[in-house]
Order: sequence, then C-alpha cells, then structure tokens
Amino acid sequence: MIIEFLNYAINGALLGLLYALVAMGFVVIYRASKVFNMATGEMLVLGAFLVWWAVASRGLHPALGIAAALAIAVLVGLAIERLFFRRLIGESVFSMIMVTIGLLILTRGLVLVIWGPQERAFPALIPLEPLIFGEMIVPRSLAAAGVVAVVFALALHWFFNRSRAGLAMSAVAEDHQIALSMGISVRRSIAFAWALGGVLSVIAAIVYLSGKSLTFLSSEIGFAALPVALLAGLESIRGLLLAGLIVGVVQGLTSAYVDPLIGGNAASVVPYIFMLVVLAVRPNGMFGWKRIERV
Repeated sequence: MIIEFLNYAINGALLGLLYALVAMGFVVIYRASKVFNMATGEMLVLGAFLVWWAVASRGLHPALGIAAALAIAVLVGLAIERLFFRRLIGESVFSMIMVTIGLLILTRGLVLVIWGPQERAFPALIPLEPLIFGEMIVPRSLAAAGVVAVVFALALHWFFNRSRAGLAMSAVAEDHQIALSMGISVRRSIAFAWALGGVLSVIAAIVYLSGKSLTFLSSEIGFAALPVALLAGLESIRGLLLAGLIVGVVQGLTSAYVDPLIGGNAASVVPYIFMLVVLAVRPNGMFGWKRIERV
C-alpha cells in the first residue's frame, strides 16, 4: 500500500512539474508585458507540429529538427509581438487579453489549415522505456519534464532577478509609460518575452508529447496548467514548482483513490477547486506580488 501510494504521489508530482513547465509560458509573457496569454496551449501545439514537421516529415536529425523548430518558434513569437501587441503598448490589460483570445482562435485555425485534424505520431525523442526503482515505475518523459522544469525555473528566476534585461522586462510589466521614461525599450522587452515564450512552447511540447499522439486538441494541456500559474502567482517563476507539485500530487491521488469510488473524473476538477479556494484567501496567488496603491 505504501509503495502504491508513493508511486501515485511521485508520478503526480512529476506531472505537476510538467504543468509548471507549461505554465512558465503564462508567467514569462505576463512578467514582461502584463499580458495573460490565453493562447499558451495553442503555442505549444504549434511548437509540437514544428518539431513533427522537421523531424518526422522532413527527416532531419532530431537535434537539427529541434533547432529548426526553436528558430521558427522564435520568429513566430517576434511576429506575434510585431503584428498584434506593438500597437497596444500603453493600452488596457483587458484589450491585450482579448487579443490573446483572438490569437488562440487564429493559431488553432492555422494549425488545422496547415496540418489538418488527424492524429499524428510525435517522434519519440525521449526513450519510451520507464524508469524502474524496485516496485516503483516512472515514465521517462515525466522524469525529463521534472528535470527540465526545475532547470528552466532556476534559470528564469536568475534572469528576471539578476540580469539587466530581466529587470528591464519586470519594469515594463509594472508600467509601460514609466518604463519608457526610464529609457527602457518596451517594444524590445515585449518582443523578447514572446520569443522566449516560443522557445518554452517547443521545449514543453517535446517533453509532453514525446512518443504520443499529436492533434490540435493537445492544446488542452494549457488549460490544465492554468491552476498552477494562478496558484503560484503570475509573477513567480520558482513558485511554479511548488504550485505544480501541489496540483500534481492532489490530482494523482484523487485519480487513484477518489475516482474509482465515485465512478467519475474528479481528478480533472479538483485542481480548479483547489485553485479557487487558495485564490479566495490570497488573490495574488501563493507567491504573487502584493501591490500597494497610494491615493
């Protein structure tokens, strides 16, 4: 019983770290522009199809295929900033969110037009054989997701809190006009954030879909990662790891012990309930920035 419990808990924790990796797409763009990107899941699917096109369709070596997909994803991120968000600098947050909803619909439509709705086998870039430790079984893709999530979280935390470019991006997120008055290029910061979001979408797609089926519906991982982003607070990178562990373990244990009892799929709902309870107490999330406004 203990081994079984640990198996469910550890696999749930690793799944939560995968959610955290996907949620970094929300946080990186939000910290640089105050834009809550509703199209994060669609960007991940686009990144996945770019990898599939380069590796499976064009037959490139996986390293070259991933490099090509990353380069195209960066260009797509820069194009999104240039076409949709450059003209919105200084506009309301609501306007930007509505644009990301339009971006979600547009990206999904482009994926369907270019690649169609049929399932495709995503290249097995990560070995399919699970890791076995005694009686515990851990999928290699989940283990890889956990490692990648931790590495990227630490790297992005350092970038936003120690590097000049990262601090400038945080200043842009606070207020576009104030950032401009300080000599910070708002356009450059937002463009870099979208380019970085494109890179994260490709990396997350690889660890999430390696050896699995790929369709446009794979974008649902973006909404699955939403509770992690909101629980952590949209400004916290390292907080995503703890939030991901909490959501993943709760979801894993619910799936193992509650769903068989009720004959339903409570595991898919519990993270959102947990998120709402926490946000009712801490609206900014567990690690979100508190803002003090002086009147």
